[in-house]
Amino acid sequence: MMQTVQLAIADGGYAAALKDALARSCAWHVESVERPDPARKGVLVVDEFAFARQPLPLLHPERVVLISRQDPQLLAQAWEAGIVSIVSQEDPLSTVLLAIMAAALRVAKVGSNVFGTSGISPNDSSEPARLAPAQHHSGSKRLKTQ
Repeated sequence: MMQTVQLAIADGGYAAALKDALARSCAWHVESVERPDPARKGVLVVDEFAFARQPLPLLHPERVVLISRQDPQLLAQAWEAGIVSIVSQEDPLSTVLLAIMAAALRVAKVGSNVFGTSGISPNDSSEPARLAPAQHHSGSKRLKTQ
C-alpha cells in the first residue's frame, strides 16, 4: 500500500529536494500543499509556518513531522501539541526521511483506527478486560512472632 505524504513547506527548493528523495526511497504518494488536511490519511510534513496555521489540538500528532529551527519556544509548542518527530532544515535529508518513515510506521501500527472513534486503544473490542476472580482462603492464619 502506498503511503501519502502531504508536504507543507514554504521553501520550494527544499520541498522539491525532499519530494525527490521520498520518490527515490520508497513508494510514496507525495503531495505539495499549502495547508495540509489533517482529516486525510497519511503523514504530514510541515514547516514552522504551516504548523502555526494548524488548529490545535492536532488530529493525530504522531503522524506529523515538523521541520523547524531550534527555537526553544517553538519546540515547546510542538511538544505541547504532541509532535514527536522534529527535525531541523539543516539536518541531512536522510534524517528527515527517517523521521517521515517513523511517522508512517506509527500510522501503520495504529492501523485503520487512527481515523476511527475507538479512543486510545487500537483494539476494536468494546468488551472490558476480565479480572481474575478473587481468591478466598479458608481457615485461620497465625502470625508468628519471635
